[in-house]
Amino acid sequence: MNLTIHWTFLPHTDADASLAFYRDVLGFEVRKDVGANRMRWITVGPSNQPQTSVVLNPPEAADLTGDERKLHDQLIAKGNYMLVFAADDLDKTYEQIHAAGAEVVQELEDHPYGVRDCAFRDPAGNIVRIQQAD
Repeated sequence: MNLTIHWTFLPHTDADASLAFYRDVLGFEVRKDVGANRMRWITVGPSNQPQTSVVLNPPEAADLTGDERKLHDQLIAKGNYMLVFAADDLDKTYEQIHAAGAEVVQELEDHPYGVRDCAFRDPAGNIVRIQQAD
């Protein structure tokens, strides 16, 4: 069996702010932008990986009740949704994202288990963790 990651979904709470983060800060290309206002799906991904995409998904699409939406927003704010990337030059990547004004969750850190990484929060509150590529 040969499986590849094709799409993954990540909630957004403000389509324009999320688009600006993933396109302008992380440098992803926009592959699709469909819908309007609060019902907008934006597909982005790294230009050198056309087979892998992140779909920024509106929470309204899930038809949540008021209490469910409140819980959903709390889960986002606590960082329960996460993407993990690898970078060839983590220090340079960290500096570029930090300079763009992204909220830092964890500065560059060398962990005792051999991983060097950092973490940011996207405009919705999702965690974007980046580690040094091997």
